[in-house]
Amino acid sequence: MGTGGSADPDPATAVGAALATAVAGEDPRLAVLFCSAAYDLDAVVREVRAGLGSDVQLIGCSTAGELSDGGPSDRGLVLWLLGGHGLDVATGVGIGTEDGLRSAAAEAARCAETVPRRRHGVLILLADGLCGDQMQVVRGAYEVAGTDFPLVGGCAGDDLAMEQTLQVHGDRVLRHSVVAAAVTSDAPIGIGVAHGWQPVGEPLLVTSSHGVEVRTLDDRPAMDAYLEAFGAPPELGEDPAAFTRFALTRPLGIRRRDRLEIRFVAGGDPVRRTLQCIAEVPQGGPAWPMTGDMETVLRATDQACTAALEGLGDRDPCGALVFDCVARRSVLEGDPEDVPAAGADPAAAGGVRAEIARVSDAIGGVPVAGFYTYGEIARTRGAGGFHNQTLVVLALG
Repeated sequence: MGTGGSADPDPATAVGAALATAVAGEDPRLAVLFCSAAYDLDAVVREVRAGLGSDVQLIGCSTAGELSDGGPSDRGLVLWLLGGHGLDVATGVGIGTEDGLRSAAAEAARCAETVPRRRHGVLILLADGLCGDQMQVVRGAYEVAGTDFPLVGGCAGDDLAMEQTLQVHGDRVLRHSVVAAAVTSDAPIGIGVAHGWQPVGEPLLVTSSHGVEVRTLDDRPAMDAYLEAFGAPPELGEDPAAFTRFALTRPLGIRRRDRLEIRFVAGGDPVRRTLQCIAEVPQGGPAWPMTGDMETVLRATDQACTAALEGLGDRDPCGALVFDCVARRSVLEGDPEDVPAAGADPAAAGGVRAEIARVSDAIGGVPVAGFYTYGEIARTRGAGGFHNQTLVVLALG
């Protein structure tokens, strides 16, 4: 396993720099590309294919920031390569619509039916982050993969422009799509999921919702009940931009059997007083107002890493993929110069650099790559599997 990255604006230079460190062996099977939408992705893909050859399978997506063991970056690209003996890889793609991706996810997940079976497996999913209810991606993939393959991945970003995201499969750059890689391995695979958000006060009853729109909470206009729960002035709901900034770090939590799953409040309608989320908030159930700070978010980073490593048993990791919500980044933003010195305790660093330093430290210095997402996928058991404002860590032994 190997990783490499660059923030050089020229696609050929950036890809060349990434490949120089990512190619760690002679037998790469899978390349995963995380790339800022500031690049011409068609040009980036051509350079990657030229550098790796056609035998290496490629998936990827645009981002809201990139992550590697070298630290976080903006308007750059990161490559993650996986290869060697004792594993098999198959990739797939499905095209959806602006309104939904369920059938696209099912089509992409069919690659899990073609990959040779080994003792362990995982299905990596990268989806358009701006298409309908993202929970449909999990449902579509699960319809095909079932319980044989845990699901992990993230929703593509576009540097927070919120206009369009892009996905990569082979030589193609796509929209409104889901791309997937089914990996089976003789060595174990571990998955960790944690978010760091804490409930504030009592839950609100979702008395009316439709898909991703929450209409009323406790039989009141959803926006008004939401703002009151956080002690915010009601006039905040008159300014859509100010409301969106406020909601960025104040999600809702919905109950699953063994956890609270986070739903990002992406905005609100100041006239209808409704809330817009990224995934469904079921009518008739409770929704907890949630909040967090740097301490709780970094604690969740440690928890996700620990859980992923526990899945490996006594085997050391050879590398990891991380899918980190861009809204968690807003909590972690700090002094960009506050970087941990060599040998220093990563917990002493502030800002987003602290998080990737903690991940790299926990994983043991092996290659790490990932991106800031518009939503995270992690289904290992039970209901649900789509997350917001959460960190997902995939560790491979």
